[in-house]
Order: sequence, then C-alpha cells, then structure tokens
Amino acid sequence: MWQMVLRRAAVGIILIWVVSVLIFAITQVLPGDAAEIRLGQEATPETLAALRKEMGLDQPAFVQYLHWLQRLLTGDLGVSAAGGATIESLIGDRIGNTLFMTAMVSVIAVPISVLIGLLAAMYAGGTIDRIVTSTTLGLVAVPEFMVAILFILFLSVQLNLLPAVSYLSGTEGFLDRLHALALPIATLITSNAAQMIRMTRAGVLNVMNAPYIEMAILKGVPRQRIILRHALLNAIGPIVNIIALNLAYLVGGVVVVETIFAYPGLAKLMVDGVQTRDMPVVQACGMIFCSTYIILILIADVASIMSNPRLRHPK
Repeated sequence: MWQMVLRRAAVGIILIWVVSVLIFAITQVLPGDAAEIRLGQEATPETLAALRKEMGLDQPAFVQYLHWLQRLLTGDLGVSAAGGATIESLIGDRIGNTLFMTAMVSVIAVPISVLIGLLAAMYAGGTIDRIVTSTTLGLVAVPEFMVAILFILFLSVQLNLLPAVSYLSGTEGFLDRLHALALPIATLITSNAAQMIRMTRAGVLNVMNAPYIEMAILKGVPRQRIILRHALLNAIGPIVNIIALNLAYLVGGVVVVETIFAYPGLAKLMVDGVQTRDMPVVQACGMIFCSTYIILILIADVASIMSNPRLRHPK
C-alpha cells in the first residue's frame, strides 16, 4: 500500500514541476515585462535595456526559468515588478483572508452536503429525493459568477441585507468578518454543496445495491439503520474522495468570487497582477493555487486507496 502511495506522491511532484513549466511559459508569452512595468511607458530603450540586464530579463527563457525554479525551491518568491515589494509580504497579507473564507466554506458546506445527501438516499425516489435531486441539478448547471450576481441583486441591492463588497480593514472581529463575507461564502457553498450532495447520494445508493445490503433489507432492517450503520461506513471512502475533489474545485471558484466581491484575498492579488502585468506575482500565485489543487487531488487519491481494500491489495 505504501508503495502505491509513494508512487502517487511521485506523480504529484512531477505534475507540480510540469505546472511550473506551463505557468512560466504562459507568463513569458504575455505582452510586456517587469522592466516596462517598473519604468513606465516613457522609459527610453537604453534604460529598459539596463534594467532588463539588472533583473536578468535579457537572459534566455530557459535560464530565467531555472533561476525562478531555484528561488521557488528555496522559498524565495521574488520581488513584485509593479511596486518593488517582496512577494512574500504581498501574499502574507492576502493568504490569511483566502484561507479564512475557504475554511468557513468547508466547515459549513461539507457537513450540510453529507447530511442532505444521506437524507436523499434514505428516501430515494420519494418527494424529498426528487426535490433535492432537481434543486442540486439546477445549481450545478449555474456558474459561480451567476450565483454571485443573483445574491448581490436580491440580498444586497433589493433587500439591502448584506454588503456587496467584502471590504476588510483588518480590525474586524469574527462576526464582523462573517457579515462582510456572507455573500462570497454563500456563493461558494451554493456552488460546491450541490455537487457534494449529488455525489454523496450516488455513493450511498451504489453501496445499497450490494448483496449484504439486500440481505439486511430482506431481514426487515429499517432503511435508515441500513444506511447509517452499514452503507455509510462502506461509502466513506468515495465520500471523502468527493469532498477532497470539491475542495480542490473550490480553489478555482475562489478566483471568480474574490474578483466579483473585491475581496482582498490571494486570488484577487493574482487577478490584479494580470491586469498590471506583474508577472512575478502571477507566477507565485499561480503556483500556490495549482500546487494546492494537485495536493488535494493527491489526498483524494490516497484516501480512496486506503479506504478500499481492493485497491490496497490489487492482487
């Protein structure tokens, strides 16, 4: 089993390296560079050439990539091309906000999704199941930006209950932060919980087709007891896998939501870096998001292996 886990970990490391190559290559082909950003449009060709030489931008792209990768491995993310501040300081001010929002979404969405999915599985084919299935199907089909716009329109503009802009000064208490983040948290919960509910229901119902479940049904064991005492335990592996995959998907949703609500998080910093052509910031943020996504997918893969005896002992 540990050999399989180590192989997955090795694949994850290779994927992170491939992602670093792609991120660096994509940012290189974008128009403008750090020297033009720092000096502005009125810079002369001589000053641009001198600054490019000082920053190492006159070197071949392969050499620049090796230097950038070396700095990443040593924990040095570099300096912002737009303001000259260290990227560590810029990210340090933002990553806590993003982690707080994603943590609140996870704490709320995961238990609610599992409970509703179990409820739909208990009454499969009934009114509750049909309502849950049709509602989640509609929510899955709606993108995050549309959900965010609808929340802003009704809860902020029409009813004036919640702020449309999630501004934080850094001095707010816990409840004040929740009030400011109510709309983005609700948007992410709505988008992610729907998929987790559907997959939890499907995972439990798939286990319900097993022969030992059919025997328990024939013996007259109540359906609720079968699901909670037998089916749920055997469906834990797929459910954990689903949760990890949706948390990985949450990484992409944060970029859209932080941009719409002007939330000062890591994703907003990356979007601002794209607008100002601050490529070092874009590269650093892109590596953080992509590495997080790969690590969560790897955790989901390992969890499915450890929870399934047939995968632990493939022979």
